[in-house]
Amino acid sequence: MMKRIGCTLILTLLTSVTVISQEINWVTLQEAVVLQKKNPKKIMIDMYTNWCGPCKMLDKNTFQNKDVADYVNKHYYAVKFNAEGNEEVDFKDRTFKNPGYNPDNANRRNSPHELSRYFQITAYPTIVFLDEKGDMIAPIKGYKKPQDLELYLKLFKADAHKDMDTQEKFNAYYKAFKPEFQG
Repeated sequence: MMKRIGCTLILTLLTSVTVISQEINWVTLQEAVVLQKKNPKKIMIDMYTNWCGPCKMLDKNTFQNKDVADYVNKHYYAVKFNAEGNEEVDFKDRTFKNPGYNPDNANRRNSPHELSRYFQITAYPTIVFLDEKGDMIAPIKGYKKPQDLELYLKLFKADAHKDMDTQEKFNAYYKAFKPEFQG
């Protein structure tokens, strides 16, 4: 009897964790560009590397947050891109590769991908936001908690960044922003 209760308790706990955690619907950059033509949305690209600790924290603590996942899935096309990987990517009438990629360093520092150079990525993680035409809005560097990412998700979704031509305007937005995401 105690064994059955213990198993039921464990199953209930595992089910609860699954319900709390949510997945972002990740697509490739090429898929996101195709989807934009049918239903225009902005693109959010997670530029990560296999060896990056803060990248793993972003995955675990932020991207699996229910509020973040729900908002991203509703308002963005989400792309996860290994900025030091070996994937070939067609974007903006160009093919991006990683000619310096070393398979022996797949889980260590490797050569930066041409796409990461195109977006001028200098730190990992960096979340790149693109508009509905695939043009860069901004790269957001570093680990972000759900509420920190919420600020940028809502700023870019509403195109409020277009009116911010000074640091003071961004500071005012930041100060007035009231996060709603939990976690």
